[in-house]
Amino acid sequence: MEEIKIGMLGLGTVGSGVVRIMNDHQEKISQITGRRLKIIKTAVRHLDAHSTQAVPGMQITDDVNAVLHDREIQIVVEVMGTIDQAKAYIIDALKHGKHVVTANKDLIAQYGSELVQIAQENKVDLFYEASVAGGIPILRTIVNSFAADQVEDVKGIVNGTTNYILTQMVAKGVSYADALKSAQALGFAESDPTNDVKGIDAAYKMIILTQFAYGTNVKMSDVTVEGIDEIDLADINQAKSMGYTMKLVGESQEIAGKLAVSVEPMLVPKDHPLATIQNENNAVLVKGAAVGTTMFYGPGAGEMPTANSVLSDIIAVTKNIVLGTTGNTFNGYRQKAALATPDMIESAYYLALRMPDIPGQLLRLTDILTKADTSVNQVIQTETDGEHARVVVVTHKISLAQLQTIRDQINRNSDIDLISCYKVLEAQA
Repeated sequence: MEEIKIGMLGLGTVGSGVVRIMNDHQEKISQITGRRLKIIKTAVRHLDAHSTQAVPGMQITDDVNAVLHDREIQIVVEVMGTIDQAKAYIIDALKHGKHVVTANKDLIAQYGSELVQIAQENKVDLFYEASVAGGIPILRTIVNSFAADQVEDVKGIVNGTTNYILTQMVAKGVSYADALKSAQALGFAESDPTNDVKGIDAAYKMIILTQFAYGTNVKMSDVTVEGIDEIDLADINQAKSMGYTMKLVGESQEIAGKLAVSVEPMLVPKDHPLATIQNENNAVLVKGAAVGTTMFYGPGAGEMPTANSVLSDIIAVTKNIVLGTTGNTFNGYRQKAALATPDMIESAYYLALRMPDIPGQLLRLTDILTKADTSVNQVIQTETDGEHARVVVVTHKISLAQLQTIRDQINRNSDIDLISCYKVLEAQA
């Protein structure tokens, strides 16, 4: 049987998983592809750290060019991370006529269009299924299963670290700081968790999902991003008492031909499918005009789930090589779409306010909401220290423009503070 020779950049958690799955499932992979896949070289930063990971027939080197410029290697797998360095290596590989598989979401979100163009110019494949939601094959599903449908909304929990932290806060009542320490101890969070807890990692994934769902490239500056590091247990507990849980939700929605993309903590009704997603797991809901809403659930990270997605891309490239159909883009759907304006983006909102505990204050609040043409679903006074009361308001659906009017009105009242503001996810029909 003919061999497809592969080179890898990186032999960390995901890279080791790729090697393991390929070795364990070689017979099945060969039957599916008609080729025997063989990793012949892997480039690493520090040789000493990988001396025990060598497998028969695989050379481990610290010379990246030994992989990139080896004429026998047809597929390069990038699982080293970083952005600028990985970008340079991938461009080098593509220009040398090598197909590339990567799990690098940060890179694809920022430079995916450029890399896709270079791949097309050199008639090679560039696949990156593992860049979003780990083991969930969401990108290929959107490309294939929604090819004839019009996607109207994509939303989900796409970061396992933040979902684990929020699960601990909701289920066990622990503080954000303690939940983060637990996530780090279990390996779900990095020593520097900034990209996760600030929502940046999830935003990168939503940029990629937006490109696949709508054929439109958006920049990080086009995405509304808010993390979980400022969430207070008081709001977590208040939400629970009102029938909600708290989740960091990414959403990309089409509104009258325009797009709104966001990542932010949301109050999710307890009977909503996303409310059931616990710990490090991910889930993505895709709403199509024809099919309605479907949910894709699974592990969002980890050695074997992510490695499995990488292998699915390697197999796809191998099939293309066999059939002589390489050089087509992973996602060929392209269209231009403007961003939705604040008056078009609507949701219900949860507002927690600190107000003087004296007569007439609820009347003042009513006046503020009335000026923003806002109706209210619930008003609850939860606690008082004798001088100030904590008041929670849940609005009916209003626009972002109306919400900004409410913020402006509150800012004009120096003795009223807006403690927190969260979008309330609509119940699943």
